[in-house]
Amino acid sequence: MDDVLLRLAGVGRTYGDREVLRSVTLDLAPGEIVVLRGDNGSGKSTLLRVACGRERPTTGSVLFGGEPLDEDAPAARTRIATVMDTGAHYPDLTVHEHLMLVALAHGLGAGAVGAVDAVLDEHRLAGHADALPSALSSGQLQALALCAAFVRPHDLLVLDEPEQRLDRHARQELADRLAAHRDRGTAVLLATHHDALSAVADRVFTVVGGTLDATGAGR
Repeated sequence: MDDVLLRLAGVGRTYGDREVLRSVTLDLAPGEIVVLRGDNGSGKSTLLRVACGRERPTTGSVLFGGEPLDEDAPAARTRIATVMDTGAHYPDLTVHEHLMLVALAHGLGAGAVGAVDAVLDEHRLAGHADALPSALSSGQLQALALCAAFVRPHDLLVLDEPEQRLDRHARQELADRLAAHRDRGTAVLLATHHDALSAVADRVFTVVGGTLDATGAGR
């Protein structure tokens, strides 16, 4: 593809003497879903953290929109939305307050209320808008993390097993939602163990020993 949004070139990542990623090269275009599969400990999460700028590669380079990417790059804060765990919430803010803070911080302005209400409805959290995170189940906390990613403007979604703690119906809804975002031009890079999410992928890779092995297309 000529139109590349995210480019990883020869990326390696080591922690001390332990090599977690080895010479990973991957291009991701707007309007494309790439899925990473593989065993726990294979390097999927590390690859995602490097891809969104949370970690710097030990070797190689990561470019977003043609510019070097790291956590301090403006693009990492304004154009990339992530779901890495369910702990990224404010314990003293209600569900609605948390999402309003995210929406306003990313420039939604007058459209923030409508965007928050819509994403709460989509993730079946509207009835919990006034609840604190401590009152939510693990599945609802995961839905809140997804809401925070979807409510803000983004060109790239980077998601680490976003289906965890969701029931089968919610996983299928998430797959459909990702496909809809892809069709609107969003690029998606995600790790998953579930076939429902792999089925909407344009390309699927298995991460084996810190390297990528192409396993085919998901659709």
